[in-house]
Amino acid sequence: METSLINRVVEEVRSLPIRCALAAISGGVDSTTAAVLVRRAIGDRLRAVFIDTGFMRLGEPANVKELLSDILPIEVINAGDRFYREMLGLGDAEEKRIRFREVFYTVLSEIVRNYGCDWLVQGTIAPDWIETRGGIKTQHNVLEQIGIDAASKYGFKLLEPLRELYKDQVRELARQLGVPDAIINRQPFPGPGLSIRAVGELTLEKLDVVRRATKIIEERLEGMGLSQWFAAVWEYEVSPNGDLSRVISGLGRLSAYLFRVRATGVKGDSRAYGNVVLVSGELGNWDSVYELYRYLGTIREVTHVVYELISRGVGRYFVSIRAVSTEDFMTADVARLPRELLMDIAQEIMNNDDRVAAVGYDVTPKPPATIEYE
Repeated sequence: METSLINRVVEEVRSLPIRCALAAISGGVDSTTAAVLVRRAIGDRLRAVFIDTGFMRLGEPANVKELLSDILPIEVINAGDRFYREMLGLGDAEEKRIRFREVFYTVLSEIVRNYGCDWLVQGTIAPDWIETRGGIKTQHNVLEQIGIDAASKYGFKLLEPLRELYKDQVRELARQLGVPDAIINRQPFPGPGLSIRAVGELTLEKLDVVRRATKIIEERLEGMGLSQWFAAVWEYEVSPNGDLSRVISGLGRLSAYLFRVRATGVKGDSRAYGNVVLVSGELGNWDSVYELYRYLGTIREVTHVVYELISRGVGRYFVSIRAVSTEDFMTADVARLPRELLMDIAQEIMNNDDRVAAVGYDVTPKPPATIEYE
C-alpha cells in the first residue's frame, strides 16, 4: 500500500502547476511525512518552515531543526509575540483553537507571499477533519473540509496527501520514505501546542508551569511504549460534591470534587464540554483507580476524572498527568502505570515548581474523554 501510495501522490503532485510549495513543519510524523512526500515530487521547489508560536516545549524549535537536518532543510520563524497578542487571556477551548488557526494561517499566508509560493503542504490526516466536522474539537489544520476556501482567504492552494490516512498508516508510510525513527516514534503534539494544555484562561505564568511539568513527565515516561504522555495545568479551584462522592464510596475512603475549569470530551459522536472531577483519598487497592471513570465517566456532565496523587497547602495550580495508548487516536486507553512511579513524578513536579499545589493522574479513556483537555 505504501509504495503504491507514494507513486500515486508523486505523480499527482508532478502534474500540478506548482511554482513553489510551502510546508509548515511541526516536527511530528504527519507534517514531516507530507513534506518529504511532496519534496520527492518537486524537489527544491518545496520550502519548509517551523513556526515558533511561543507555545512550544522547552528547546523544541532547535530540536526539530536538528532532527530533520539530513532530510529536510527548515527555517525557523519566530512568531510568538503575534500569538501572545491574540490569545493571552482567552479561556474557552474552542475560541483558543479557532483564534490559533486564524493567526497561524495569517502568518503562513505572509510567508507564502514572501517566498513566492502558491501552494501549502499540510499533514492533515483523517482524525483531524473527522473530529472537526463532527464538532468534537476544531483542529487548526482543517480548512476545506469545513468550507474554508484557502485560496480566496489566504492566497494559497492546499496539498494534503495524507488526508484519508490514520496515524498508524502514516507511520508505515514514513518508514518507506526514510523519515528518521525519532520523528516516526515522536509522540503527537497538538498544533496549538501548550496553549490548550494551559487549560482555561491562557496566561504566561500558566504556560511556564505546564512547560516545566511537561519536560519532567516526557522524560520520566519516555520509552514505556505509550502513545501520548504529557502534562496539563489549570487553577486548583474545587468544590466538594456529595452526590459524586457517594457514587464511588465502594472503592475506598474517597471524596469527589468538581474543578472550576471544564474540559472537552466525547459523548456519542459529538463534542461535550463538561466537568472535570477530582477524586482524592485512600483507594481500597491501586487498581481501583482505573475503575473510577466507570462510575463517574458515564455521568452526563463529566468528561474527565482525575485522581489526586499528592497535594500541599500552598500553590495556585493543579498539574494533571495524562498517559494513553492508542492505535488510531480515535479511541484511547489509560496507561496502567505503577503507583510508585506516578508518585515519584508528582513529587518531582512539586519540588521543581512551588506554584504547583497538587498533582493528579487522569484515569479517563477516550471516550468519554478526549486525549487533550481542550
